[in-house]
Amino acid sequence: MRVAASQALTKTEELPAPVRRRQRGLRWWKEVLYVLAFYLVYSAIRNTQGSASVSAHHALDNALDVIRVERALGLFHEQAVQRAILTLGRFFIEFWNLFYGTFHFIVTAFALIYVFRRFPERYPRWRNTLAFTTALALIGFALYPLMPPRLLDLHGLHYGFVDTLERFGSLWSFDSGTMQKISNQYAAMPSLHFAWSMWCALLLFPVLRHWWTKTLAAAYPIATLFAIVVTANHYWIDALGGALCLGLGYVLGGLVTRRWEKRPAAEAAA
Repeated sequence: MRVAASQALTKTEELPAPVRRRQRGLRWWKEVLYVLAFYLVYSAIRNTQGSASVSAHHALDNALDVIRVERALGLFHEQAVQRAILTLGRFFIEFWNLFYGTFHFIVTAFALIYVFRRFPERYPRWRNTLAFTTALALIGFALYPLMPPRLLDLHGLHYGFVDTLERFGSLWSFDSGTMQKISNQYAAMPSLHFAWSMWCALLLFPVLRHWWTKTLAAAYPIATLFAIVVTANHYWIDALGGALCLGLGYVLGGLVTRRWEKRPAAEAAA
């Protein structure tokens, strides 16, 4: 039976990707609708009334708690890292501002599309993993509003963090009227940037063929961690929170995917 199952799996893998997508009931337009609907709901929940709906005092208290924990663990070195990087020049910092604001959308979208087209047998579980990871992050944002390092000095504290986006600029800004109204700037725990970057790496690394593309996939979460710290948008612990959400999202995504995959077989047997 194992030999037969192995032969059947091999034959399935040898089929063209469009055929494998049809066999799994995947349609590109349905996936686009799913992703757009989910992201609209996510954005609406995350940014409802912007930061104005969250108590700055509450977010500041949580930030001080995070700093105390990091100091106890010997991790509170974000400001020293940023201070060293700021000496490398304006262009270097502007690149990381751009990286922080755009790459998590671009790379995640590329990973979804690439795997959907080339490796549809991997797509459902990892799509579900991404959805659960993002939903879990929303719970974190709601239960634990956290003031990012770049805002600490604006509230009378003197940790020495620089808001690199405000000082050096990029293609977008938190200071615009629209961003102030719709963006929840205390949605920092967990770091969804880091969670999504880890998701991309774990999804892409096994299926990429060239050493240099595998290297890029493996380096992407490291670059993202660097970006969120250098731009003073997150603490180290935020990244750990993102990794935890991803782990739980992977487990939940696997459970849901296996349940969905059993339904056609049960319906056919009936």
